[in-house]
Amino acid sequence: MKIEKIHHVAYRCVDAKATVEFYKKVLNMDLLGAIAEDRVPSTKAPDPYMHIFLDAGNGNILAFFELPNSPPMGRDPNTPEWTQHIAFQVKDLAELEEARARAEAAGLDVVGVTDHTIFKSIYFRDPSGHRLEIAAWTATPDQIDRMKSVAHEMVEEWSRTKRPPRHNAWMHEKEFQDAH
Repeated sequence: MKIEKIHHVAYRCVDAKATVEFYKKVLNMDLLGAIAEDRVPSTKAPDPYMHIFLDAGNGNILAFFELPNSPPMGRDPNTPEWTQHIAFQVKDLAELEEARARAEAAGLDVVGVTDHTIFKSIYFRDPSGHRLEIAAWTATPDQIDRMKSVAHEMVEEWSRTKRPPRHNAWMHEKEFQDAH
């Protein structure tokens, strides 16, 4: 078996209508469809839901479930807020700036532009509190090759030591130097 692509990624949302409106206004995603049932098709459990599907471009689909009978949404208190996020790619730095302007015009608190050397990105939250990242590649082919060439070695070292391997420290060295 070989996976062709991700069919969709699904998250929970607080309000399906507000989610559709937000993703259209801020990220220009169209609503592709909606499914609503009183029972979960896979488990047959009685649990009314609204399942929405948004067009994230190039055949990518972002989906959400509104679950009115479930306890209020929460998050894993042991996982830092910055780790769980959805990252969307835009064509170039001009589109990244356009995305930042749209998010700020919508009244969102935008973090960045953050320079990761191989890409630049901004961060903000959707109406349900999900952290979103918009990223534009800036990498050269040599930088990508450099990163790839040490990836397995880094994972092995991390597995043994649980300390950050420094093979790709070049990506954020300037950022950390500027902070000090």
